[in-house]
Amino acid sequence: MRFADPLDADVLLADGTVAVVRPVLPGDRAGLDDLHEGASLASLRLRFFATGRKAGHDYVEHLFDEAAAPGVTALVVTVRGRIVALGTAEQESPDVAEVAFLVAEEMHGHGMGGLLLEHLAAACRDRGVRRFVAEVLIDNHPMLRVFLDAGFEVTRQVAELGSVRLELGTGASARAVEAADGRESRAEARSLAPLLYPRSVAVTGVRRDGSGIGAAVLASIRAGGYTGSLHVVHPAGTVLAGALAGVPSAARFVDLPEPVDLAILAVPAPRAIDALRDAVAAGVGAAVVISSGFEELGAEGAELQRAMLDLAREHSVRLVGPNCLGVMSNDPTIRLNATFSHAVPPAGGLAIASQSGGVGIALIDIARDLGLGVASFVSLGNKADVSGNDLLAAWFEDPRVTAAALYLESFGNASKFARVARRFAEHKPLLAVVGGRSAGGRRAGASHTAAAAASGVGVDALFAQAGVIGCRSAEELAETALLLAGQPLPAGPRVAVLSNAGGLGVLAADEADQCGLVVPELTAAVREVLGRHVLGTTGTSNPVDVGAGAAPEDVATVTAALLGSDEIDAVVVVLVGTSVNDSAPMVAALARCRAEHPGKPLVLVPMGGLDPTPAEIPGITRYRSVSTAIPALGRVTRYAAWLRIPHETPQDADEDRAGAARAVAARLLTEESGDGWLAAADAVELLEPYSLSPVGVVGPDAAAAAVVAERLGFPVALKVADPDIVHKTDRGLVRVGLGSTAEVLTTVRAFAAELGRGDVPVLVQPVVRGVELALGVVRDPGFGPLVMVAAGGVTVDLLADRVFLVPPLTRGDAARALRSLRCWPLLDGFRGSARVDVEALEQLVVDLGALAADVPQVAELDLNPVVVTATDCVLVDVKVRLAAAEAVNAGIPRQLRRPR
Repeated sequence: MRFADPLDADVLLADGTVAVVRPVLPGDRAGLDDLHEGASLASLRLRFFATGRKAGHDYVEHLFDEAAAPGVTALVVTVRGRIVALGTAEQESPDVAEVAFLVAEEMHGHGMGGLLLEHLAAACRDRGVRRFVAEVLIDNHPMLRVFLDAGFEVTRQVAELGSVRLELGTGASARAVEAADGRESRAEARSLAPLLYPRSVAVTGVRRDGSGIGAAVLASIRAGGYTGSLHVVHPAGTVLAGALAGVPSAARFVDLPEPVDLAILAVPAPRAIDALRDAVAAGVGAAVVISSGFEELGAEGAELQRAMLDLAREHSVRLVGPNCLGVMSNDPTIRLNATFSHAVPPAGGLAIASQSGGVGIALIDIARDLGLGVASFVSLGNKADVSGNDLLAAWFEDPRVTAAALYLESFGNASKFARVARRFAEHKPLLAVVGGRSAGGRRAGASHTAAAAASGVGVDALFAQAGVIGCRSAEELAETALLLAGQPLPAGPRVAVLSNAGGLGVLAADEADQCGLVVPELTAAVREVLGRHVLGTTGTSNPVDVGAGAAPEDVATVTAALLGSDEIDAVVVVLVGTSVNDSAPMVAALARCRAEHPGKPLVLVPMGGLDPTPAEIPGITRYRSVSTAIPALGRVTRYAAWLRIPHETPQDADEDRAGAARAVAARLLTEESGDGWLAAADAVELLEPYSLSPVGVVGPDAAAAAVVAERLGFPVALKVADPDIVHKTDRGLVRVGLGSTAEVLTTVRAFAAELGRGDVPVLVQPVVRGVELALGVVRDPGFGPLVMVAAGGVTVDLLADRVFLVPPLTRGDAARALRSLRCWPLLDGFRGSARVDVEALEQLVVDLGALAADVPQVAELDLNPVVVTATDCVLVDVKVRLAAAEAVNAGIPRQLRRPR
């Protein structure tokens, strides 16, 4: 067995316990002997097909015999330093390995087989192993279930009497990743239960005089009516007075009379590690470190933060913070406000996580003012352990959570966030605000939360694909969440605007248009019905103006007609209280209308002293202004449209093609002595397996170019094939429409004169007419590769008609991107022209995404123009720049994030 570097991975077991997956080390012999000695005879029979313990101990000897086991990859799972499981992969050939597992008796059912299988597959993929085989006794049902539930493609055949031989691919297929994500969600829910639903809480760092953050947190817990057991840990022990009077206390966590689920640490940073050590010794399940003075202040604080994380992980304690506001569990059976803000919103289904304490306070205040129900709130702070990904996984499993909202200034693992967010958004709405998009915002984010700010382009691309409802502010987020909490999702973008003041209806219609909504003209049949109830106006076409003196029943009847019309998906009512209408009957009539027509969104904007309470208008969401109501409706409508698109699974990566492409890129990088831009022939070598190579042939000099042109047929286009010249058009190094050999020779000589060379290589291409697009790849430091789809040619920068995507991509992703471009009508057959080959173009975008995901060394790639015709897509100009890079960590295999 080759001993690997000890790259530990913190993982969650099925019951939420934190464990470690790591390679076997030279000092593990005794631990592995103990593992086999402690296994039951039945388990040893299922593992080794033999009775007795000798086979187990012989296998341990085999593992440590380098001559006998040179091709073995062996991983162990440890809990608090003790080896509790072993997984091995022994190579039978360069691309095939046999896998086997042994798990300690008391740890059966904790998901260790699946975890080890994922980590072994990842380790062996890197060594070229493409398939695993396993021989399993037919009565070994738990192990058969591990292989079948893992999501890998499995084939079965009977090996010998009483056993079955399984074969499975090692690739991280979409099905395997989906299965792993499901197991991770369930484990996160159990792991974070002591944080999100604590039955007992202890606070340390409370001053007796009532000053300081610790005392403020304690006061909030008491004022909020926490239903569980509350304790204080204070050096004075049980003799407490002042702000601590009446709260059970002890000098240490270990001295408390009962176990504690959640510890709140508000002590100064230098004392936090000792306080946490005391808490984990007492068996707490989670800890919130409110104190500041850690990673956000530099290297010394970062080291202290890492030490706290190591201590927490060693004892299976989940850690929130440090440098955070606290947590809130607003469930009526819990009622915990462990923050230093006294604002408590009503109970509801929205779960909130904020990387900024200040933004968190603002969100809570806004939610309270709007009457927006909140289920829980977690202030993430420095995200030493618990992150937005962890919370989304847990909230996905929580039936009490109906939607989630995030404020983030960085993405610890953007690729995993994209996957987790999409999974969440397919079942529950997910709203998010990302701070730090501007240069000033990035400076502030880095200084107060140690965040590496996210790219605005990357954020927008990720949100659009993952179905995240992106908002620009805490106010927008809360206003949108209010609509989601109180209204059904609209079936489409068609909005009816009803008002009793014509000008306000017109402004509302304008706002709807700006927000991507449609205010359709109503049909004659609907207008006839409305006309019977409109007083003194002709406004029945939409927006509908019922007139200032409209009676309550007329307003209700018109509203009902609009809600019942199949021409409308949502109704916005803008009502102004006047001296000629009575507000109370108006409100009551709307409430009755809503009760009778509950199926579509109904939004009310009351003005002019009209001020109904939520209790007076059940089922109707009210806003203070049109400028808040309609943008919220627009965001919800876009989310509903995203939900209606059938989910597609990206095609599984071709591991052989990807491995070969990475090897080509690595070789070209070692051969490249310039700035990484590839010569035409090298670019073709890298791109051709992905069907991305340009049309045409390179001629090394004028004579060769003339021969190529004659073979291709005139007219032709010529461009200099020099990777060091990126913007060739600007220097006159591109000529199109050359119709003869003489023109080709003259043009190549002119290129050489411009460059001051004797000979110059040129790419000779046939002239193709069609719609020009630009495709490209750029590697974002936070998000990894981004794929650009844009209007092409020389207008790409001028028009800025572009969209970015986060690979891997599906055909649906490509289709939505193309249809979002302003130039889409040109592709779809504008003014009688032929529709281009959209299907081929979509596949081209998908292939480009595959290359971007497979080959991290691709730093920049520019396909411009791509000429699209009715029958084909022709790549005219291709530029590729390589740079050394690591593959994006997509959170596969499963492991807890460990900040650098």
